[in-house]
Amino acid sequence: MPQRTAVAHPDTLIRLRIIRTSGVGPLTYQRLIARHPDPAEALDALPGLARAGGRANLAIHPHAAAERELAALHELGAHLLFLGDDNYPTLLALLPDPPPMIAILGDPALLLSARSVGIVGARNASANGMRMAEALGTDLASRGIVVVSGMARGIDAAAHQGALAVGHTIACVAGGLDRPYPPEHAKLQAQIAERGAVVAEAPLGTAPQSRHFPRRNRIIAGLCLGLVVVEAALRSGSLITATLAQDADRELFAVPGSPLDPRCHGSNDLIRQGAHLTEGAADVLAHLPDHPGRRGLGRDPLFAASAPDGFAEPAAAAPLPPDPPAAELALIRARVVALLGPAPTDIDDLIRRSQFPPSAIMAALSQLELALRVEIVPGNRAVLLVGEK
Repeated sequence: MPQRTAVAHPDTLIRLRIIRTSGVGPLTYQRLIARHPDPAEALDALPGLARAGGRANLAIHPHAAAERELAALHELGAHLLFLGDDNYPTLLALLPDPPPMIAILGDPALLLSARSVGIVGARNASANGMRMAEALGTDLASRGIVVVSGMARGIDAAAHQGALAVGHTIACVAGGLDRPYPPEHAKLQAQIAERGAVVAEAPLGTAPQSRHFPRRNRIIAGLCLGLVVVEAALRSGSLITATLAQDADRELFAVPGSPLDPRCHGSNDLIRQGAHLTEGAADVLAHLPDHPGRRGLGRDPLFAASAPDGFAEPAAAAPLPPDPPAAELALIRARVVALLGPAPTDIDDLIRRSQFPPSAIMAALSQLELALRVEIVPGNRAVLLVGEK
């Protein structure tokens, strides 16, 4: 595949300061840059938006701290890809909440691969489950497929190791690139960085916590055309990844397991719900689309067939309509807060029930997120933070 040349962006430091400012999530970042294409103007707009949401004193990420992070990433040998840049992964950009920036150790060109498959599953996997994941990783990689996983214990590690034996793999990690997790996978991460790519959204020094893993999972789902689940309990991170992949129109596969093994109840249920029963790489290849959303030959292609790598850039977003007047936006914010609670609420459902225009709801959510009153979580959902009613 031809590699697109990465060009350093003159506003890298400013964009990093925006992204690292507390309260700036992926959706707020997208809206902010759409409204203020000049990153310097976007940075200047942050305090006013936070005040509108109820946060009097927004501390913008310091210039010196951003400089230190960039220097440390450069010393580590990491590549930075910003949303909107030509070399940002096309598949990942199709998510409703793509990471504003990702840091990569290894070959960034792998993230532009038109043929990639995720393999995820239980950390406390059985010997047979790990054997299956390793075999899938090897067989898919030997056919030119890039294998994507999360470098966790069990299924993830087995899939990476199988792919490394013959081809390429991408590891998406929940913490910083300098904090391999679990610690015993430091050698595996180094091997993947040397012969594949390691991807992180979190800043350097970030130790993975439970809240970081759904964000990592959406990157796994976003980078692949299809996702294979090998051994997953009914309540597991692997099923979260499967849901995110399905929501993003990625093909879903599951390896059947014993009904007597709780580790297989979730993956078996995926098959019951329509995931492709998978006994080997041939089952994946037989149903792997050439792009997300493909359902048979009658559907118009999502990507232009003339593009050399099978993809074209996503269509440019329509200009944002003007925000409502301040008084009206205050009423919309109050309505949004009243509709939200501690359990995640689908933003599309929030829009339907609020009876306000989508753009107005997104404006209110951005202000509330900057004010730390609302959090936008993976899956295009919103949560009212503790302390709000």
